[in-house]
Amino acid sequence: MAGIHEKWESPLSGRYASPEMLNLFSPQVRSTTWRKLWLWLAESEKELGIDMSDEAIAQMKAHLTLTDEDFKVAAVEEKKRRHDVMAHVHAFGQNAPAAAGIIHLGATSAYVADNADLILMRDALDMLLPKLAVVIKKLSIFAHEYKDLPCLAYTHGQAAQPHTVGKRAALWIKDLLRDLRNLERARNDIEFRGVKGTTGTQASFLAIFHGDHAKVETLDELVAQKAGFPNVCDISSQTYSRKIDVDVLNAYSSFGATCQRIGGDIRHLASIKEIEEPFESSQIGSSAMAYKRNPMRSERMCSLGRALSNLSQDATQTYAAQWFERTLDDSSIRRLYIPTSALLSDSLLIILDNISSGLVVYPAVIARRLASELPFMATENIIFALVAKGVSRQDAHEKIRVHSQAASAVVKGEGKDNDLIDRIREDRFFAPVIAELEVLLDPRTFVGRAPEQVVKFTGADGPVEKALAPYKEAIAKSGGAGAELHV
Repeated sequence: MAGIHEKWESPLSGRYASPEMLNLFSPQVRSTTWRKLWLWLAESEKELGIDMSDEAIAQMKAHLTLTDEDFKVAAVEEKKRRHDVMAHVHAFGQNAPAAAGIIHLGATSAYVADNADLILMRDALDMLLPKLAVVIKKLSIFAHEYKDLPCLAYTHGQAAQPHTVGKRAALWIKDLLRDLRNLERARNDIEFRGVKGTTGTQASFLAIFHGDHAKVETLDELVAQKAGFPNVCDISSQTYSRKIDVDVLNAYSSFGATCQRIGGDIRHLASIKEIEEPFESSQIGSSAMAYKRNPMRSERMCSLGRALSNLSQDATQTYAAQWFERTLDDSSIRRLYIPTSALLSDSLLIILDNISSGLVVYPAVIARRLASELPFMATENIIFALVAKGVSRQDAHEKIRVHSQAASAVVKGEGKDNDLIDRIREDRFFAPVIAELEVLLDPRTFVGRAPEQVVKFTGADGPVEKALAPYKEAIAKSGGAGAELHV
């Protein structure tokens, strides 16, 4: 038998995802969920008059959690029957012999397989949403702390009019709020497939209840209630529409893109030494270059985000490829993309939480970079000040243009500091505004309403706090420590 180090293991389980999310998609939880669904079906059928013994129900309740031996029995049955659901029906029947004849009564395989998938998708989103809320809250605190710190903004990859470090973080938060909304919507739009029969007509249940349509409808509602779903699908084929998978994975995919976007910003900021992700005292940046502080968390986030973003195509194409009331070409791929999308999202939130808990800002570097570009950006303010003193705008513009070109040549051609302001101070043409230059060059006068925007956005009555209101308990429990990276 191969040892534990002699078989491939997904990095999601070995390196990235949380124990609780890995447990949710474990064989134990899935198989236990199947057994719960069979129990809920039997209980509901009994409540509506089907003859079932109390002992049968009691035995089912007593054996919801599978033992290692139960899994072995199911594996033997599946090898013989080539059908995973029926293998587990027989295994459950051995645990609960009094119920062996009524387990799965009237149901098709999709009753347990599809409803279990819906339960797991819902529960995964219930785990992820509070984690995302915690990340947003931490970034919100960061944004507020640095709302007034001017820094260069960039358009086209080139230095542009300054804003603040906090404003940039607020832009990240805005996109994460969209992800929170998308994931909430996807979660709340999940409808329970319920009890629908082989092609969704409920014919088998209508036969069981001797043509009583009201009891069939009540059965559907009872099982949905036991599973914790307020909404049961009003119409379906053999399966729930794979459009639900599309909606959930589109929300995940969009979140993956956001992670790439934020990770890319942090990586660029780290390359110019303005902001860094947390770097532990014993962490090694490079095996060869001991001085390096590589942004490995952000790089990992971009990599996993890319994987998550691409998964939505699997769901979209699977939905589009379904024929009529169902085909089985959806089965294998859904075993991959349903858990993988949740595990990737979970892994990304662990990284995001870790980063947002310990972003390191270097104000001196930010100020130096800003000072190197600010003289060019201040030229319009200087022109306005000259005009206010009665100087011709055209004359002022020409003087500024000539000096700016000369200073640019020094910066680009000689690698020296920007000396535009020195040139202006030495030119008598600018004498009327020399005394005002310090004010005209104050970085805080270039950021517009960035600080006020951040305050309004992250404040007590702002959109961030309103969106986070349902998650106050999770945020309070999180404290200030960041999530620990597994590796």
